[in-house]
Amino acid sequence: MDQKRLLLIYGLVFFVTAIWGLNMVLIKVLVEYLPPQTMTAFRIMMAGITALIIIVLGKSFRRLSKREWIYTLLGCVFGVILHHSLIAIGLTMIDASNASLILSLVPLTTAILAVLFLGEQLTKLRTIGFILALTGVFFIQGGSFSNMQLSQGELILFIAMFVQAISFIFVKKATATLDSKQVTTIMYLLGSIGLLIISFITEPKGFNEMTSATFFIYFLFIVSGVVATGVGYIVFYAAIQQIGAGKTSIFNNFVPFFGLVFSALFLNETITASQLIGFVFIVAGVLFGTGYIEKLWAKKHNQINNTQKSIG
Repeated sequence: MDQKRLLLIYGLVFFVTAIWGLNMVLIKVLVEYLPPQTMTAFRIMMAGITALIIIVLGKSFRRLSKREWIYTLLGCVFGVILHHSLIAIGLTMIDASNASLILSLVPLTTAILAVLFLGEQLTKLRTIGFILALTGVFFIQGGSFSNMQLSQGELILFIAMFVQAISFIFVKKATATLDSKQVTTIMYLLGSIGLLIISFITEPKGFNEMTSATFFIYFLFIVSGVVATGVGYIVFYAAIQQIGAGKTSIFNNFVPFFGLVFSALFLNETITASQLIGFVFIVAGVLFGTGYIEKLWAKKHNQINNTQKSIG
């Protein structure tokens, strides 16, 4: 791959992570002006329709096998219905900055679940990563044992983070034989229907309340659904196919950073020193815990060995 194309892909992925960091702020604003569950259902539906248009234009749609349907539906339940419902509820209770930091634990939690259920190896460096991430959580909570008590909103966001990590295990199983863009599209479209059913039960007047916001709120709603969620994930998955999951996933570490920055800029949330320290520990934990540092070390070691062999 030539340098210009590689830089373009890196630039697009970096832009997507910035949009995802901003999206946490957008959702925080949206849940204050629109009914959370109903808004989430229509936001995810917009994302699904956007993704559907993209894969239809790309002609990358095919029939699913029974096995693929099972894994995709399980991914939908955990990764769309439960995850997005819990985020909408949790953001009515806590700041977007804290929510961004909690959700940044998703890659690490996925790595832990992969060790438990997919038979991936637990190495010393990965163990160090888990410890670093837990230290990061400690600092998010204020850096004091006396403050180590989750609020209801924080607990909900931790559960939202955990169910998304579970969904990634099912998505990984489904995408072993199926295009990731198709899996994402089906999950969003079916998930939005599930979210809509939930909203009819929990927010009977939600549909009427969706029509009472200002034009600016609807603009934010479209940006969140179409750009951040719909186009964002399609670009991210396309980048995985082009440059690999390892290089692409590293950009995920920018999401909580942008979440903190945009929360301070647009919501006037105060970013504490303890949160910043927690962010550093979590990023380090993700790099170690997901095996990235290990792969980097192995690659460097192989290069040294190959150099020595060529000299000898």
